[in-house]
Amino acid sequence: MLKDTRQLLTDGQLVCVFPEGGITRAGQMQAFKRGALKIHQGTNVPIIPVYLDELWGSIFSFRGGRFFWKWPRRWPYSISIHIGKPLTDSVDAHTVRQAVQQLGAHAVQQRVDRNETLTRVFVRKCKQRRFASKVADGQGREWSGGKLLMITFIIRRLLIRSVVAADERYIGILLPPSAGAVATNAAISIMRRIAVNLNYTVSSEVMNHCIAECGIQTVLTSRRFVENLKKKFSLDLDSLSAELIYLEDLLKKTTFLDYAATCLAAYVMPARVLERMLNLHTVTSDDVLTVIFTSGSTGQPKGVMLTQGNIGSNIQAIEDVFQFSEDDVIVGVLPMFHSFGYTMTLWGTLAMNVKGIFHADPRESKQIGQLCRKHRGTVLLATPTFLRLYLRRCAREDFAFLNVVVAGAEKLPIELCDQFEKKFGLRPVEGYGATELSPLVSVNVPPERSVGSSTVDIKEGTVGRPIPGVSAKVVEMDTGEPLEVNQPGMLWIKGPNVMKGYLNRPDITAEVIPQGWYITGDVAVIDEDGFIQITGRESRFSKIGGEMVPHIRIEDAIRCILAKDNDEVIPAAVTAIPDQRKGERLIVIHREIDKTPDEICRMLAGQGLPNIFIPSPDSFYEVTDLPTLGSGKLDLKRIKQIACEAFGANE
Repeated sequence: MLKDTRQLLTDGQLVCVFPEGGITRAGQMQAFKRGALKIHQGTNVPIIPVYLDELWGSIFSFRGGRFFWKWPRRWPYSISIHIGKPLTDSVDAHTVRQAVQQLGAHAVQQRVDRNETLTRVFVRKCKQRRFASKVADGQGREWSGGKLLMITFIIRRLLIRSVVAADERYIGILLPPSAGAVATNAAISIMRRIAVNLNYTVSSEVMNHCIAECGIQTVLTSRRFVENLKKKFSLDLDSLSAELIYLEDLLKKTTFLDYAATCLAAYVMPARVLERMLNLHTVTSDDVLTVIFTSGSTGQPKGVMLTQGNIGSNIQAIEDVFQFSEDDVIVGVLPMFHSFGYTMTLWGTLAMNVKGIFHADPRESKQIGQLCRKHRGTVLLATPTFLRLYLRRCAREDFAFLNVVVAGAEKLPIELCDQFEKKFGLRPVEGYGATELSPLVSVNVPPERSVGSSTVDIKEGTVGRPIPGVSAKVVEMDTGEPLEVNQPGMLWIKGPNVMKGYLNRPDITAEVIPQGWYITGDVAVIDEDGFIQITGRESRFSKIGGEMVPHIRIEDAIRCILAKDNDEVIPAAVTAIPDQRKGERLIVIHREIDKTPDEICRMLAGQGLPNIFIPSPDSFYEVTDLPTLGSGKLDLKRIKQIACEAFGANE
C-alpha cells in the first residue's frame, strides 16, 4: 500500500489521509499516527493541511456515545472545509498536527460570528426546561427554567425603571454563587449591559481600583451577604466609590403588573418573539459580556474584557468534549468573579440544557456535600485546594452521582487524585486555562465521558489536549520560534477564546497578543499526542547564578517530603527575594512542619535536585496559614511580601 500510494504521489495524484487513525470519541483532535507520514517519505510533494469543521454533533460523529441512530443537532446540517498553506519543508507528525490544529482555531473563529449569542441561547434553554429544575442553591431555593427566566425579567424591569441610568454601561455585582447571583448576571446581560462580578476577598482599595477602572456607579448586592463579608473579610464597604443597591429592597418594588408581564413572557411567549422584544437579535459575538479582573496574585488586577463569542465558544467546546446531557447537574462552588466559575458554572448552566446547583462558600464542605447529594450533582469544577477540603469532610455518599471532577487554577497532585479516588471511587482530571482565555484551553477527558475510545484521552501529569477550536504551540522564549515536540518553551494560545483585551490598556494588550496569539507566561511542553504539560511559570522562576530555577519543581519536592501518614498534604510555597551575591535567594514559606529545615534540605538533595535548586536551611519561614485568593490559589504577591518582611529584603 505504501509503495503504491507513493507511486500515485509521484504521478501527480492527490492522496487524502486521515492521520488520527480513527474517529474521535470526545470531539478533540487526536494524536497523529507516525505511520501516516511514511507515505510521504521520499516523494518531496507538499502536504496540504485540511480541517473539517462542524462535523461533531452530526450523525457521522460519536456525539452522545454512539455512531449511528441519533438525530443531528440541526437540519440542514452544514459543515465547512478549511484548507491551509502547503507544507513544503521536511516535516514530522507533530509539525503537521500543529498546522491542522491552527487551521481548526481559524475555522472556529470564522464561525463564531454566525453562532447564536449567549443571551439568546439562555432564553431558549430556559424555555426548554420551562417546568424542569434549572437552578438550586444552598439557601433552599430551587427554580425551574421558567421561574429563572421570570425572576431575571423582574430584576431587569426594576433595574431599568429605578436604578440604572441610560448611559450606565458597567454594573457591579457583589454576590456569592447562588440562584440570585445567576438571575442578576442574566438580567444585566439581557439589558445589554456589562456585568462585573467584584472580588469580595480583596481589600477595599483593590475593589475601588476595579470600580474606577470600569466607571461603575451601581453595585448590586444583598444585606445578608454584606453582613457576612464584614465578619469574614473585614471589608470596609462604606468606603466604596459606588452606590450599593440591595436586591431585597429592590424586589419589594415589584408590582402585580411586573409579575403578570414577566410570567407571560417566561411561560407563554415564544422565544423568537421574546428575543425581538428584548432586542437580543442586535447583540453580536464581539460585544463585551463581562469584565473579569485578574487575581492580582503577582501584581495589580487588570480588567479582562470577554465577549459573547469568547465565552460562547468556550462553552460550546466543553459541551462537546464532556458530552453534557439534560441529566447533568453542575456543582457551582467557584466564585463568579473567577473566570472558571463565571464561564463554566454560571454560563454553562444558562447556555446548556443542564441544571446548576450553587453554594456561597466553597470551603463549607459538609453543606456542599449535602447539596450535591440532594440534587444528584454529576459534574464538579473546583481547585485542588477545595478538593482537599471535600476529601476530609465529605462522605462517600455525598458524591455518589458525580462522574466528572475537573480541577484547575493550580497544579493537581497525583497523591490527591489517589486519595480522592480511594474515598469516592472517582478520579479527578486536570484542566488548564487563564482569565484572558475565557478561561479553558485544555482538559483531560475522564473515561466516563470518553465512550469506547481506542485512543488516549487522558494523561496524568498533563493538563490535557486543547479543546476544539483552540490551538497551542510552544516557542523559544527569546526568539518566538516554534519548538519541536517535547521541547520546553513559552506556551502561546490562539482561538476564539482569546480575550478582546485589557480594559483601558491597549498597550499591555498588544504586548501579550502579538498576531492573535496570547502569550500565557507559562513554560510548557507539548508531547507527540498533543498533550500539554505545564512545567513552570515565567514569573515563578528565579535567576540564580545565571541559571533559571523553577519554584514549582521545588514546591512539589517539598510537599512530597512533608506529606503526613494520614494522607494530608501540608502546603508550602517557594518564592524569592533579592540577593546581592547570587541575584536571588530562594525562600520557603510553610505551615507547621514535623521536620527541620536541615532535614528537608538533605532530603531534597537525596531526590537528586541540583544544589542551586535547594534553599539554605536558614531560608525557611513558618506561618499559621499560607495566604490564598478567593479562588483558592496561592496569593503569590502576599507570599513574596511575607518573605521580604521576614528576611529584611526590599521588593
